[in-house]
Amino acid sequence: MRMSPPALPRRAAAEFIGTAALVAVVVGSGIRADSLSQDIGVRLLANAAASALGLGLLIALIGPLSGAHFNPVVTLSEWWSRRHDSKGRDVLAYIAAQLAGAVTGALLAEAMFGRAPGAWATEPRSALHLLLGEAVATAGLVLVVQGLRHIDRPGLAPVAVAGYIGAAIWFTSSGSFANPAATLGRSFSDSFTGIAPASVPAFAAAQLLGMLLGMGLAGVLYGTRGASGEPNPADARRTG
Repeated sequence: MRMSPPALPRRAAAEFIGTAALVAVVVGSGIRADSLSQDIGVRLLANAAASALGLGLLIALIGPLSGAHFNPVVTLSEWWSRRHDSKGRDVLAYIAAQLAGAVTGALLAEAMFGRAPGAWATEPRSALHLLLGEAVATAGLVLVVQGLRHIDRPGLAPVAVAGYIGAAIWFTSSGSFANPAATLGRSFSDSFTGIAPASVPAFAAAQLLGMLLGMGLAGVLYGTRGASGEPNPADARRTG
């Protein structure tokens, strides 16, 4: 028997807590790695492994409550795909919770390591090749999330999404932030994982562009779904 979804305040709280925990893991592991090694490869490996493991666990725990978006581009892409049975207020509540959670998580990570919370990051990340990498990273993330839904394998999300992010941290030039909320949060940490506030708008724009690209790729690969959630008849005819 399927349980009814929790009320919106509880789901928003789950998004806040999950996003805060995720950003704390990303920023905290970056601070720890930076203090243990001067080898950039070692630091990146430690940060990628901790980020992927933390994300997978959080999706498994919080997914049944809110869907474990932790990311405005996931929320927006899921809303658009299910806009006939989704409410705009849910989107606003989720995104507000994610933004607040990301900032909270970054400040918490700074405080845990005895650093003064609230110091702005100084690492610029505005080069065009980094923005291209960020668009690619976000497109891949949206494609994974949308693809799992289309093939009816949502239970694979903890492994698939975490695995993708862990890989994308390595194969993209940007390090795969792929999350406007986390990008904002990471601007509050002058550490290995930080991003200068001046670079945040361009990164967020690249992420939104990547979201559109990922949704387009999902449409090409899996077709579209009607308001009822059933495959579009036109797609069935093309594949029949």
